[in-house]
Amino acid sequence: MPKSTVTFVCTECGGESLRWAGQCPHCQAWNTLQEFEVKSARPNGRRREARAPSVALARPTPLTELAAESAPRLRLEWNELNRVLGGGIVPGSLVLIGGEPGVGKSTLLMHAAHQLVRKAAGAKVLYVSGEESNQQVHMRASRLGALDAGILLLAETELDSICEAITAEAPALAIVDSIQTVVDGAVTGSAGSVTQVRESAARLMRLAKETAIPIFLVGHVTKEGAIAGPRVLEHIVDTVLYLEGDRRQELRLLRAMKNRFGSAEEIGVFAMAEHGLEEVPDPSAALLTGSTQSSPGTSVVVVMEGTRPLLIEIQSLVNSTSNNLPPRRVANGLDVNRLHMLIAVLEKRARLALGRHDVYVNVAGGIRITEPSADLGLALSVVSNLSGVPLPDGTVVVGELGLAGEVRRVSQLERRLQEAARHGFTRALIPAGSRAGRPAGLEVIEVRTLGEAIASAPLPKNIRSGAFIEEAATTVS
Repeated sequence: MPKSTVTFVCTECGGESLRWAGQCPHCQAWNTLQEFEVKSARPNGRRREARAPSVALARPTPLTELAAESAPRLRLEWNELNRVLGGGIVPGSLVLIGGEPGVGKSTLLMHAAHQLVRKAAGAKVLYVSGEESNQQVHMRASRLGALDAGILLLAETELDSICEAITAEAPALAIVDSIQTVVDGAVTGSAGSVTQVRESAARLMRLAKETAIPIFLVGHVTKEGAIAGPRVLEHIVDTVLYLEGDRRQELRLLRAMKNRFGSAEEIGVFAMAEHGLEEVPDPSAALLTGSTQSSPGTSVVVVMEGTRPLLIEIQSLVNSTSNNLPPRRVANGLDVNRLHMLIAVLEKRARLALGRHDVYVNVAGGIRITEPSADLGLALSVVSNLSGVPLPDGTVVVGELGLAGEVRRVSQLERRLQEAARHGFTRALIPAGSRAGRPAGLEVIEVRTLGEAIASAPLPKNIRSGAFIEEAATTVS
């Protein structure tokens, strides 16, 4: 029998260690080392015998002599899903989809399976469920209107049986829901352990490459929002998708975190309706629905998500504190550390007294903003709410703020302005020195500093003179 050795694998970086420790020696993360058993090969004590003359040695091939794959991508009816996948499903690819419980991962994949069998005549999709019975999956498909004879259901958790079913049926797409429930009998450990998840995903990857059958894996997430299991799981697969969104809200975002066949950081926008998910072909219009441009503390910014510009509404609320309590800084949809930095810039460069005011910031629609191009819009929304004066209707704001109060240029500004003009905006505050084209019907105002932006908004003169500081404590309470 081959001997087994025990190592410890970090769930964050995938690094291995011979002994357990509280801190990973590779990435310095705490409490991430988990036991992993590796079976070594049988030692034979002899040198490898020479190959037979008829067996050719594996040799490297020049890159220019390789032919491109002739198998086309499998395109679905939803262009939003095709966009995130890089143009469609690549044959032989292994895709991992993660998300919080109840966000709609299984619903999204059932829609994709139905669209695939409906679009391609005679195509089959194998749906393997390790968490639900066939009857439960049938009930969900009936509710979604996805009942089709081309969708084959298999309630199984044994990896050998799953691989045999995929090989025997040769479907156009295989879905495994979820990878944390799959068990490989040749590997020790319970379902969902580091050993099982790592080896099961590696074996499914080899099967996908050998048979050219694309396989979608559903992954659970931890309380930190990362996909459960070893970090190496995300390195094994070709594409990593995250389905984001609040279960109490309508919109869902499918974000590509890794994609070997397309652009990463691409997003697809969907809406959870009564009969399942629906794609949202114009996310900016959906995010701006019900927008109140005339309200103090509201601004509209243009952010880039992958190759797509999105118009997003930022709302802020500034209240004076009482009883000498420390001021609160709450950010929903933004990094709270970024909010702290912008408040410091407003106090130092715009002479606003915010030390005794609570600041609440919310991004409408449940979208999370990660790029700094929304800095200027956020700062102006805080100033607008503090003064009680709204920004002019039809105004969009683009720009990054530096610690010196300077407004810095952002990438792909021309595409942002075109998106704003397409949705009827008439004024745009942008960083000075930008060479982007000016769309027709859009008045473009270039600003160099935060002070110029406040003056061009326009907001009350007493803010720019500094006299507003004393008035704010009595009027905004």
